[in-house]
Amino acid sequence: MNEKILAVHSMQDYILEHMTEEITLMDLAKTARFSPWYAHRLFKELTGIPPAEYIRKLRLSEAAKRLKTEKCRVSDIAMALGFESVDGFTRSFVRKFGMTPSEYRLFPTPITLFIPYDVKFRELFKEKIIMEKVRNVFIQVVHKPERKVIIKRGVAATGYWDYCNEVGCDVWGTLMSMDSLCGEPVCLWLPKKYIVPNTSEYVQGVEVDKDFVGNIPDGFDVIDLPACTYLMFQGEPFREEDYCEAINAVQEAMNKYEPSVIGYEWDNENPRIQLEPRGERGYIELKAVKSK
Repeated sequence: MNEKILAVHSMQDYILEHMTEEITLMDLAKTARFSPWYAHRLFKELTGIPPAEYIRKLRLSEAAKRLKTEKCRVSDIAMALGFESVDGFTRSFVRKFGMTPSEYRLFPTPITLFIPYDVKFRELFKEKIIMEKVRNVFIQVVHKPERKVIIKRGVAATGYWDYCNEVGCDVWGTLMSMDSLCGEPVCLWLPKKYIVPNTSEYVQGVEVDKDFVGNIPDGFDVIDLPACTYLMFQGEPFREEDYCEAINAVQEAMNKYEPSVIGYEWDNENPRIQLEPRGERGYIELKAVKSK
């Protein structure tokens, strides 16, 4: 992996670790081991936005999460996240989310949170994967209730990167602002009966109660899913540089697994589900099954 990507990755890590502190361009330059001018240019080139805007978006999204989950004053959140004044924080929040912090606290409608995608991941995805050792994959039976899923459709995507190119990665930020039955957004490979003509097999969304009547973001659809049994395949925790290897290990194990050994067969009428790859818990996919 080239030194430019590693330099920006180190700056992203520094920002996450010091989000509640003052962060200067000199701090980032020292972390990247480049001049301030070059570090700034490189960061913008690989993330698409300059460091100051990246930090501001990250802090505003963290503020929104705290407004929704913590019972503390708006001023305390503003000061804790490095905003110079409550007025300045409020103006920035309104520009980003279209409502004041107080309004969002009272009525937490779906908004687009900023997701700080690590620049290493796209590069790692392109690299040739060599399975250096056998990895353990744990399998568990999971029962999901009847539910709705609020989804954002793509155009022709069959996987994550195609979907991001079609829809934009910001959709995950919107999903992260929404309450989900399973506690987090999901990615789905839809069976044919759920695919609208000229839209993608692969979608992202949130699972909600079957009686859900809340706000649906513009451009999103709702599908109804029946109660279903899944086999959950979970890999070992992984280092971020082993991201693609971890995914491949789980998908290879899933493709080889024969559910008849525990009295099931694959159920292709229900979506396959992917959870966000997070190294501390291992990569997770769920595939539907039914009794034989």
